[in-house]
Amino acid sequence: MGRVIPALIPAPRVLAVHDGVFELTADTALSGPECHATRFLAALLRRAAGHAPPSAREGALALTLDGPADLGEEGYRLDVTAEAVRLRARTEEGLFRGVQTLRQLLPAEIESPAPLPGPWRVPCVSITDTPRFRWRGVMLDVARHFFDVAAVKRFIDRAVPYKFNILHLHLTDDQGWRLEIPSHPRLTEHGATSQVGEGDGGHFTRADFTEIVAYAAAHHMTVVPEIDLPGHTQAAMASYPHLAPEGVTPELYRGIDVGFSQLAIHNPATYDFLDAVFTELAALTPGPYLHVGGDEALQTTAEDYAAFMTRTLPLAVRHDRTVVAWQEAAAAPDLPEGTHLQYWRPTHEPVPEPLAAAASRGLPLIMSPANRAYLDMKYDDDTALGLRWAGTVGVRQSYEWDPESLVPGARVVGVEAPLWTETLTTPDDLDHMLYPRLPGLAEVAWSPAPKDWPSYVTRLRAHTARWDAAGITSYHRSPELED
Repeated sequence: MGRVIPALIPAPRVLAVHDGVFELTADTALSGPECHATRFLAALLRRAAGHAPPSAREGALALTLDGPADLGEEGYRLDVTAEAVRLRARTEEGLFRGVQTLRQLLPAEIESPAPLPGPWRVPCVSITDTPRFRWRGVMLDVARHFFDVAAVKRFIDRAVPYKFNILHLHLTDDQGWRLEIPSHPRLTEHGATSQVGEGDGGHFTRADFTEIVAYAAAHHMTVVPEIDLPGHTQAAMASYPHLAPEGVTPELYRGIDVGFSQLAIHNPATYDFLDAVFTELAALTPGPYLHVGGDEALQTTAEDYAAFMTRTLPLAVRHDRTVVAWQEAAAAPDLPEGTHLQYWRPTHEPVPEPLAAAASRGLPLIMSPANRAYLDMKYDDDTALGLRWAGTVGVRQSYEWDPESLVPGARVVGVEAPLWTETLTTPDDLDHMLYPRLPGLAEVAWSPAPKDWPSYVTRLRAHTARWDAAGITSYHRSPELED
């Protein structure tokens, strides 16, 4: 068999394609350290072949932790010859990223849930790969519409092949509070019972959330929980009236308007409540980040916003968490060292002065511009699902942008693709908005700049066969992918 040009997404930093293939058969032995990467690859091959690959001290399919230092925390070296596959990294996380590349080198049928006869052919390549950014995130809004543990795990499964490493969960909003807080049971007894439109809402128990965090960790994804403050808080105030400015219980909310709610900023009990919530989150989430929202607090004066952030952010820091907040928090005084600001407004709007000033001080930025990275925007005018307040966002538009060009002088640490759920109610709805834009955002986050659309769209077309094999039937059939 001749030379094969693999359709890898995200594109690796260095790729050399050689003549020949490696044939992976039922007798191909797998060796590697006891870690998530080895277990993931074994499970993938077990599903494909109907039985586990034999293990050996030195298999023809070998994973090792002896990679060179310049691979960093997530880099890997993959060498495929006709005789063997060798995957090297410095860390278990690097091995896991390399396994996802090996997965894409296998035929599309490897994604099928039904076992298929081999042999499985892998093109001979040499790959050296490291990520461009350390923060490569996807966000799922479970507040506007609730999605259960199974749906969140499926969401993780969609992100894993494309090397995302952050799962940002938007857990609270006007429409619902989605996480059990034992010290404040009405948050879920009452505040979780609504969502946009009809339906009973829902919430995660502590055990549910622990299960999600563990599943993400097994796929080398860090969960970043968000409690959106001081606006987007109607569900919390409907549960505990003392959190409301007037001390009067508001109604549960089922609409999609924003900017009308705010906590009782001058009530000391508000901060006792937040400390209890942050304490619970710190116990449930071992990752280093806590997202405090901070966006669209339209009823809050600049003075009150500053006062609120001044009292709230130290509560997160007290629990040894790095604060993450939407870009509006740049206006808060004395942001804790290392605070990550998330840029989200469309790129055609001018950069707000507080954000530019924060960037000039070296605060790290996560880039999520709505007209490039928001996965809930309609693809085009005919898209049934989604919103269009930031315009329509086609596949090419979500791919052709440079995160480091948006805020002059900024220290960009990553890219995140948010998926808001005002119009989304089922896991298939999520798939429709994820695909085919998600792989392009993964490449923006992982691969070196600049990007080449003709090369990328050719590779992306090949991935539709993988989605078909995996049973992902609801992805958007974009005309941009037509030959």
